[in-house]
Amino acid sequence: MIKVTVWNEYVQEQMDSDSGAAVREGMPEEVRRELEQRAKEIRAVHGGAIHHTLKGLLEEESGIEVCHIATLEMEECGLTKEVLDDTDVLVWWAHVAHDKVPDEIAERVREYVLKGMGFIALHSAHPSKPLQKLLGTSGSLQWREGDFCRVWNTCPAHPIAEGIPQYFELEEEEMYGEYFDIPKPDDQVFISWYRGGEVFRSGCTWTRGYGKIFYFQPGHETNKSYFNDYVRRIIRNAVRWAVPSVKREEISCPNAVVTPEEKCRRK
Repeated sequence: MIKVTVWNEYVQEQMDSDSGAAVREGMPEEVRRELEQRAKEIRAVHGGAIHHTLKGLLEEESGIEVCHIATLEMEECGLTKEVLDDTDVLVWWAHVAHDKVPDEIAERVREYVLKGMGFIALHSAHPSKPLQKLLGTSGSLQWREGDFCRVWNTCPAHPIAEGIPQYFELEEEEMYGEYFDIPKPDDQVFISWYRGGEVFRSGCTWTRGYGKIFYFQPGHETNKSYFNDYVRRIIRNAVRWAVPSVKREEISCPNAVVTPEEKCRRK
């Protein structure tokens, strides 16, 4: 059984509740009303919260179990060492509160990936702290809402592309465009095209330490991309691909030669 933890920021869904009061404070009335309306739209699309949708699509496949749901408001963001010790693959969705994730939690996630845990970053997680720490770049890009999207399968032999046709279409998805500030991917599995003429590297893999990483673009919070059969299959494929073949206890190699300079740095 593949043990998955789904991390959802879970901020926008609560923007019209008491939980979102601190975020709304000081905002212009027009902006506040827009955010409150968006919260209702997100809940309507996802049955209350984005993590409900992600849990549902993952558990459509036998052999995958969402053992933990973690959110920003939980103690240690729900990502205690006990939770991560019990996690094969961490799926991360975030959007408006990247800066609210404590650095020590982001570093903890990075260390677990380097030791072998899989990491799937979805949609607006591109500038999230864990992904930035793992890739060493900003993850910045161009964007605008509401466009037709055609997702091209550029690596059909890759395990993440199993069962995916030459291309599939999303009638409405947020446009993400180049330049996408990421390091060169190990594999470029998908590229998206929009009617505005933009293209985007929408499905990318990397390996860091013992861990496998996949970034996948579709999944704007008010669109229904996560209800597309191909999108759902890609995310499940990615989880199966990212499962660690081996995990290690420490990041550093036990037989590594440590220089005097490194010894000083560690002190």
